[in-house]
Amino acid sequence: MLLEEIEALGAEQRERASALGTVISVCGAAGCQSMQSDALREQLAAQAQSRGLKPEECTVRQVGCLGLCGAGPLVSVEPSGRIYQRVRISDAPAIVDLLGGDVERIQLDPQLPFFTRQHRIVLENSGAIDPDRLEDYIAAGGYLALAKALAEMTPAEIVAQVTRSGLRGRGGAGYPTGLKWGTVAKAAGSPKIVICNADEGDPGAFMDRSVLESDPHRVLEGMAIAAYAVGATEGFIYIRAEYPLAIARLKTALRHAERNGLLGNNISGTPFSFRISLRIGAGAFVCGEETALMASIEGRRGQPRPRPPYPAERGVFGHPTLINNVETFANIPAILRRGAAWFAQTGTERSKGTKVFALAGAIRNAGLIEVPMGISLRDIVFEIGGGIPGERKFKAVQTGGPSGGCIPEEFLDTPVDYETLTRLGSIMGSGGMVVIDETSSLVDVARYFMEFCMTESCGKCIPCRAGTVQLYNLLGRFSAREATPRDLERIAELCDVVRHTSLCGLGQAAPNPLLSTLRYFRSEYEAGLAPEGAGR
Repeated sequence: MLLEEIEALGAEQRERASALGTVISVCGAAGCQSMQSDALREQLAAQAQSRGLKPEECTVRQVGCLGLCGAGPLVSVEPSGRIYQRVRISDAPAIVDLLGGDVERIQLDPQLPFFTRQHRIVLENSGAIDPDRLEDYIAAGGYLALAKALAEMTPAEIVAQVTRSGLRGRGGAGYPTGLKWGTVAKAAGSPKIVICNADEGDPGAFMDRSVLESDPHRVLEGMAIAAYAVGATEGFIYIRAEYPLAIARLKTALRHAERNGLLGNNISGTPFSFRISLRIGAGAFVCGEETALMASIEGRRGQPRPRPPYPAERGVFGHPTLINNVETFANIPAILRRGAAWFAQTGTERSKGTKVFALAGAIRNAGLIEVPMGISLRDIVFEIGGGIPGERKFKAVQTGGPSGGCIPEEFLDTPVDYETLTRLGSIMGSGGMVVIDETSSLVDVARYFMEFCMTESCGKCIPCRAGTVQLYNLLGRFSAREATPRDLERIAELCDVVRHTSLCGLGQAAPNPLLSTLRYFRSEYEAGLAPEGAGR
């Protein structure tokens, strides 16, 4: 599909959409599907049909994630702008009869801070398009960035644009994306390979899953642009088998993109060819680490290897390899369409753009959010998140998953960016954010994450394999109020060993939740010491 064809199709689809009357959109992401949103959509369509409403009068469609996952299933109605929460199948007649009129019991205020305080770049199409329709994505400006890049830009100009944008890898490490792309572009060897890391495994995290379920073509377009920029001809999306809906939608998107000349041979009528294959992981957390991920793609056991050599030099099958995660690739089309300066105006000096978070835990508005870098934790928890339910008190917010840390109330006004969170003993991570209230023990929280790291350790290196077990057992002594002051010393010693001698990031970061809770909530550990004279 040439640039002119994409522009013409997009204009045609936008004109067709503007001629529609009422459009009822039902969330079709995994969270709402688990609450019968598919059956709800079928019932809404049946009700519209039984009333003799023509498609141009009332259209019922499936869209991606509408954001407020804790209030699903969600239904939005245009042009009224109404949003309905916790919609039951029995509500379908009332919604259709009123063509989106008031069903007060379940109506949400679209002016809630949850919606108005967000700044959507990655999620700009989520909840607005049907993820299974290529035409919907093109109508929203999809594949224009790829077509223009191929027609008007050199690979070096694309790398420079990404570098100027200040985009950093959204997988957790925050490595400058343009610098990584430039390294792969200069690497000797052929063929070069692009990998999308969709092996999202943090407890409480569902950012990448939601993006792939809601807007899969966006990720494919970002990967194709990256491939052109670095000189790659082959790509892989490594995704865990626990994401069946995301896998299904990716397969559909790949088929439609190839059929329309947007992937495969001679993309958009140019000499550039690029193919993408799916690789389904078995749910091993360690395969989120890039060298373990590459081993798994090659058909070997997913275990990390020492670096160097880095993937940019010798990656999958020994070829120079670019690896970015889902959210990183999803930012690329917008950067090329609107420019590096446009992207860089959002965020902080060293953390540009936005970040997608999965907001979960003891929070009223649990769901998927996208906010500017530099927003405060207080704004996320109490404005966007709506605060703690049940009049309970806030205790901490855990960021970064098993590799992150717990941040107490005194730092709620901290800006959310890479460097600040690191100084507090946590990390940005891929975007999990779990709110903890006063009813939870932080020792138990640390023990939960340590158990996760212990069970997910690949076992290749002794510090991680054995050290996480010993730390987990020590934390159990505090939970049972059987610990001794010497156990506190052992924890510090073991954390130091595991942190500095483990082979990969899983082991190196495993002590983080423990160290941060010990740093800010030491009294809870001291409360776990056995009473004097209890026969230690």
